[in-house]
Amino acid sequence: MLTYAPVSEAGGVGKTTTAATLATSHARAGHDVLVIDMDTQNGSLTYFFGPEYDRGDPEADNLVRHLVGRPKGDFEDLTIEVEGGVDLIPSHNMLEDLHEFLINEKQQAENFGESFSMYHQLHRVLKDANVREEYDVIVVDSAGKAGPILYNALVAVRNVVIPFEATAKGQESIEGLDDLVDGLEQSIDVDVGVLSVVPIGYKDTRDQREILSELRESGFPVPVVIGERGSLMEGCWKQQCSPYTYVEEYRDRKRDYELETLEQFDDLARYLEREAGLETPEVTA
Repeated sequence: MLTYAPVSEAGGVGKTTTAATLATSHARAGHDVLVIDMDTQNGSLTYFFGPEYDRGDPEADNLVRHLVGRPKGDFEDLTIEVEGGVDLIPSHNMLEDLHEFLINEKQQAENFGESFSMYHQLHRVLKDANVREEYDVIVVDSAGKAGPILYNALVAVRNVVIPFEATAKGQESIEGLDDLVDGLEQSIDVDVGVLSVVPIGYKDTRDQREILSELRESGFPVPVVIGERGSLMEGCWKQQCSPYTYVEEYRDRKRDYELETLEQFDDLARYLEREAGLETPEVTA
């Protein structure tokens, strides 16, 4: 089984676009894919895939209720099928108060002499729901900053894919994430692996070439380098679809460089699948 979280300290649409594109590629290859949106921003996977869903409905069952042991229904009922047959667990506004909810649960458990790990609740929920029996791939799009949402995601998936902007700011972000992973491993005794660093928006300037060279020398796996594709990615957000659908349905003419970008995302998805020992059943044309 392949499980990972695209993580970027800088946040932004690059992280979410990478998550959506890879999830779609996994599904197009014939895998059963579950995507969990734990991003509190409105511009999250839930918006990207565009299902009819009210993230502000206080009465709706949602992931947070399951994380704190207050579900209103079964876990599988949280999912919404979106593009390519991907199952999405949408984000909900209650995620913004998750830290407070988890602290309250921890205090109540301690009052009864019970243990409660704030950062293992997503892992518990996924285990109780037997998701490993239902899915080949789980992608968790989490918050970009350190905190209980990100920690729950990392404990559950144990792997990260890091979208990376080849700039000085992006380089600093990589170093910060490396420190974050080290700190998490030490504090809660969980090993987190970096499956891939994904340079995006690459323009092949001299400075970017130097940064990319240093990145590779540092030992991080860099299977693909994605060029600057602002028009393609902005179109995906506007039409609320993956780059595959955007190129197939919304482009009057095919652009070779965009087709190359889709092939690169497919190459990256196949690389991640191989790292997890997943065989590719059938690639959808």
